[in-house]
Amino acid sequence: MSPPPGTASTWPAESVDGRARAEALAALLSGERTATAVVSYRSAGRALVLAQDPAAGRAACQRLRDAGLAPRLFVHDPEVPPSGDAGSGEMHGRLTELFGHLGSFIARAERPDGVLNVAAVLDPGQEQFDLVLDLSSTPAIRQAKPPPGYFAAGDAAALEEALLAMPELVGEFDKPRYFDLNPDICAHTASGLIGCRRCLDACPAGAIRSLADGISVDPHLCHGVGVCSTVCPSGAIRYAFPAVNELLDALRRMLRSYREAGGGSPCVLFHDDQAGRQALQEIAAQLPERVIPVPVEDVASLGMDTWLATIAYGANQVISWAPPGAQPASVQKALTTQHGYAMALLGGLGYPEDCLRISDEPAAALAAGLVKDTPGDLLRPATFTAFNEKRTVLGLALDHLSEQARRHRKSIDLPAGAPFGEIKVDKDACTLCMACVSVCPAAALADGEDLPKLIFTEANCVQCGLCSRACPETAITLSSRFVCDRNERNRARTLNEEEPFLCVVCGKPFATRSVMQRMREKLKGHWMYADPAQVRRLEMCEDCRVESLFQEGGGMEVYDKSGPRGKK
Repeated sequence: MSPPPGTASTWPAESVDGRARAEALAALLSGERTATAVVSYRSAGRALVLAQDPAAGRAACQRLRDAGLAPRLFVHDPEVPPSGDAGSGEMHGRLTELFGHLGSFIARAERPDGVLNVAAVLDPGQEQFDLVLDLSSTPAIRQAKPPPGYFAAGDAAALEEALLAMPELVGEFDKPRYFDLNPDICAHTASGLIGCRRCLDACPAGAIRSLADGISVDPHLCHGVGVCSTVCPSGAIRYAFPAVNELLDALRRMLRSYREAGGGSPCVLFHDDQAGRQALQEIAAQLPERVIPVPVEDVASLGMDTWLATIAYGANQVISWAPPGAQPASVQKALTTQHGYAMALLGGLGYPEDCLRISDEPAAALAAGLVKDTPGDLLRPATFTAFNEKRTVLGLALDHLSEQARRHRKSIDLPAGAPFGEIKVDKDACTLCMACVSVCPAAALADGEDLPKLIFTEANCVQCGLCSRACPETAITLSSRFVCDRNERNRARTLNEEEPFLCVVCGKPFATRSVMQRMREKLKGHWMYADPAQVRRLEMCEDCRVESLFQEGGGMEVYDKSGPRGKK
C-alpha cells in the first residue's frame, strides 16, 4: 500500500477528527506487506510503425530513429504493389493480425504471396517487434487498456506523447504480478459447459481467455485494474497487490486507531493512487476531517468483500472514488453491478443508503457532497481477522452486519447474478442423475453416496449456472438471495430424493425408480428389447449385467433389426 496523498501535515488537523485521522493514517502504513511476484519484459527498441499515410509513417520513423530506436514501417495499402520490404525498412499490405506486449509483438499481413510475418520480412531472422506505434484512424488493438508497449496515436497530441515515451522503453522492466489464480474453484467451465464469465466480460485489457477447462490470465497483458477479482463470485481470482487480507488488516488497525484517538463518524475514501492522488491534494482542505483517504492501486480491485468488511470494522461510510473518465466502460459497469448487490444486502438489513457509494464525479463535487458529520455509529466494530479468501471474508462481514442489523430478516432477495442464492429443483422432472453434482465448482451440491439423494449447501453456491446447464431434464433454476442466519446458510438440505431401484439379481441399489421408468418408456417397442431377457438386463446392476451377458453366450451376440443373427 502506498502512502496517502501528501503527508500527515498536509491534511488539516484542526479538530479531534483531524487529529484522529493523522493517527489513523500512521496506523494504516504500520503493518508489513508480503512481497508480490513480478512480471518481466525485455525490449531492444525494435519498433513497428503502422500507418495509412506513408509520409506520416516515414516522419514518425525518423523521429524514433533519431531517438535511438530501430523502427520499421508497415503501410496499410493493399492496392499498392509490393515495394521496399527486406532491407528497406518498409512494407505494404493488409494487416491481418497484431497481438503481444512489450518485447513480444507479432504482426502478420496479407500479400499476393500469402500471409507473412511482418518482422521476418523487414528483418530476416526476426519474428517479433518490441514496440508498436499505431497511426491508423482505427487502432489495430482496441482494448480499453492496450498492452504495454503499444501506442495508438490518433491525433497530434497522442503522437507527440508516444514519441517521447517509446525511447524510455528500452531495456529490462519489471512490474507486479497483480493477481493469483486458483483454477480448482473457478466457475467458468465444466464438462464442456460455460458457466460464469464475469471476469472475461469485465477485463478491459483482454488479458483473460476462455479455455476448455477454465480460464487463463496473461500477466504481461494485465494492468492491475483488479476488476476480475471484484466480480469473481468464488474468489478464484484474487488481487495480490496487496493481498486482500493485508489490506483489510490495515483498515482494521486504521479504524481502531481513529476511534481510540477520539474520532467520530469515519468515512473511508478509497481512491486510485495515480489518477486520484493529485486531485485529492488540491481539495484536501475542503474535505471533512472525518474523511480518511486510503490509496490503492486501482479502486476497481475493491469489491463487496472489502466494502462490507470496512463497514463491519467501523466505517460509517465507504466511498470508492475515481476521477471522471478514469475507468473504462466495462469496469464502470461491473462496479455499478457489484454496488447494486452490496446495497441490496445493506438495504435489506436496514443500513442507510449513503453508507456505501461508488463515485466518478469531479473531486470538488465529491467534497461538496460530504457533510461534516453523520449522526451516531452504524454498529459496534468487528474484530475478526481477515482471510485471503473472498467467500470467507464476505461471510464474516455479513454475519457481523446481520447480527447488528436495524432490520432482522430471514433472507434478502438479491438481483439476478448476485453471488449468493439457492437452486430450485423440479422434483417431477429431476431423475437424480447427478450431472449437476459433477460440474459444481463450489461443493454446493453433493450426492447421497449410496442413496439417490441431491444435497445442497447454500453458503457454498456462487450462482454460476453450471448445474442448470448440465441438467438434461432442465429441472434446475437459480434464485439469488442471501440467508441471514449463518447456521441455516451452512445447513446441508435435501433438494430431492427417491427410493432406490434395486438390482433384480443381487439387490444392490444402482439407480432410481424414475430413471428406470423413463428408460422402460423410451425403449418400449424397440426391436432390441422385444426379448424379455434384454429388458431384465436393464434392471440389473453393472456387475450382474456383465455376468448375465457372458453366461448367455459370452456377450458377443450380433443384432440386426430382425433380432440376433448368430455369434462370432
